[in-house]
Amino acid sequence: MELRARAAQTRLIAFDIDGVMTDGGLTYTDDGHELKTFNVQDGLGIKLLQKAGIEVAIITGRKSGVVAARARDLGIEHVHQGVADKRATLAALLERLGVQWPECAFMGDDLIDLPAMTRCGLAIAPANARPVVKEIAHTVTEAGGGRGAVREAAELILEAQGRLAAAFAPYLNPQ
Repeated sequence: MELRARAAQTRLIAFDIDGVMTDGGLTYTDDGHELKTFNVQDGLGIKLLQKAGIEVAIITGRKSGVVAARARDLGIEHVHQGVADKRATLAALLERLGVQWPECAFMGDDLIDLPAMTRCGLAIAPANARPVVKEIAHTVTEAGGGRGAVREAAELILEAQGRLAAAFAPYLNPQ
C-alpha cells in the first residue's frame, strides 16, 4: 500500500515523546527536576489533527510530569507513561476507541517503538531515528524529533485526507 493511502485512513496517531516530540535530550536541574523542550509548531500540528477529528495519543516508556503538562496544554486525553509494551497499550486503546490497526499511525524513533510501529497502518520515523527504525518506517520526516517532525507527520495525514487546506484556512483567510 502506498504512503498516501496509509495516511488517508488514519483515525488515530500515537507519538513517542523522547526523540519524537523532543530532540531526545534530557536536562536535569540541580534539585533533580527534569526539563524537556517541545516544538510549538509540532503543538499546532497536533491541534490541527484534533480539529480534523483525528485522535491523538502519547505512549512513552518514561514517566515525566513535564509530559503530563504538555499533554494537558495540548488537550491530549490519551496519555500513557511508563509503558514497557507500547504495542499492548496501543492495542487496548484501539479496542476502547473502536479503531482498527490499519487506521492507526505511530511515530517512534527507537527499538521500544518497533512492535507498535510494525503493527500500525502507518509507521513514521523522525530524521533522527535509529537506522533500524527508519528501515521499517513507511516514511521518515525531513525534520528531527523536537524540530518539526510531528508537524510534518500531521500535515502528511491531513493532506492525504484532503483536509489540509481546510485546516490552514482559518489562518490564511481570517474572518
